[in-house]
Amino acid sequence: MPEDLKKAYRTIVREAFPEGMEITFVGSEGRRTLIYEKVTWEIAGERKGLRYGENPGQPAALYRPTNGNLVLGDVVTIQPGPYLVSDAEMLQSGKHPGKINLTDADNALNILRYLQDTPTVAIMKHNNPCGVAQAENLETAYLRADRADRIAAFGGCIALNRPVDPATAEAIVSRYAEVVVAPDYEPGVMERFAARKNLRVLRIRNMARLQDFVGFSCLDFKALIDGGIVLQTSYESRIRGREDLMPAACTYKGKEYRIERRPTEEQIRDMLFGWWVELGISSNSVIYVKDRATVGIGTGEQDRVGVAEIARDKAYRKMADRICFEENGIPIHELKDEQLRKEIEGRVQEARGGLRGAVMVSDAFFPFRDGVDVGLREGVTAVIQPGGSERDFESIEACNEAGATMVFTGQRCFKH
Repeated sequence: MPEDLKKAYRTIVREAFPEGMEITFVGSEGRRTLIYEKVTWEIAGERKGLRYGENPGQPAALYRPTNGNLVLGDVVTIQPGPYLVSDAEMLQSGKHPGKINLTDADNALNILRYLQDTPTVAIMKHNNPCGVAQAENLETAYLRADRADRIAAFGGCIALNRPVDPATAEAIVSRYAEVVVAPDYEPGVMERFAARKNLRVLRIRNMARLQDFVGFSCLDFKALIDGGIVLQTSYESRIRGREDLMPAACTYKGKEYRIERRPTEEQIRDMLFGWWVELGISSNSVIYVKDRATVGIGTGEQDRVGVAEIARDKAYRKMADRICFEENGIPIHELKDEQLRKEIEGRVQEARGGLRGAVMVSDAFFPFRDGVDVGLREGVTAVIQPGGSERDFESIEACNEAGATMVFTGQRCFKH
């Protein structure tokens, strides 16, 4: 049986999806048809589409719009031409991509489009970031993103918003990754990547214009179990800069509550960075960021206190592993020296898992103060959240008591 399972992962599913697809909308304005074509790549002399869907044995195909557009209200949702993932060039593909590889790449670009002013790297796993970081050069940004969660980054999709240089490529091939996505690759880089024969390398030239996709809306289809379809326009953040952040304030039973401390420039920078990273994370989620890098990421939980605690606990574990790996060359779970392990864990406790001075980010409001308190107890000094709870005053009071600041975005960013 185990060998059969291994074979399943190596098997290319022969899909029978047609070369084209049309979707027609019928309304008072008449019929409007959107036309799509199937995307394939030439791999080893053969045209191939997606390897398989979310699981082996699950056929899948990728389509890109080629004609027609649709206006819903004031939103132009389809405008063929400025492609990103659906027009990626395959530069190397020991194994051509499956559906998960492309959705990871797509979600990485969903984050990176708001972070174009600085070299930024997002490492994705199962359609969530495991590490996102910025730096003054691409190699440092990659190393910071990788070290944010070195374990989860293994076998991930690495998206970089600058052309990959040889030093960054060398750092990437020293680890194991499934996919690399970038706007271009400098001379010598592909030769380095060839050392990882199964690494899928995608070039998306339009990433150089990724910021143009801020405000760009498309149709989001979700098929139901009975074949029904839920249709929505894609999410767009109203937060584009510091001027969109609102100091936390509310009124409860006739009494006004206001945050006492205003955020510093560094906190505003991390708040914006954290909010834009949050846009690519499955809800219900809470994350912590510091110095433009993720520290702990909690995703897809059912309660807000629980996910705040998960993100906190991950920050502690990941910091311990990072210290052990950087100083001893091995992950902490392989460390046999109990005295050294206790010393590392003591340092992590002293640093509060790197959370002291961090920003806490939530994709929805905190219904009570207990969620905010999870971060504040660890030394978090700033919080960014949508606001809008009946009991926002509790979170404001909690921050004021701790000497922390908090801003509202006025917009939830759930992602299911």
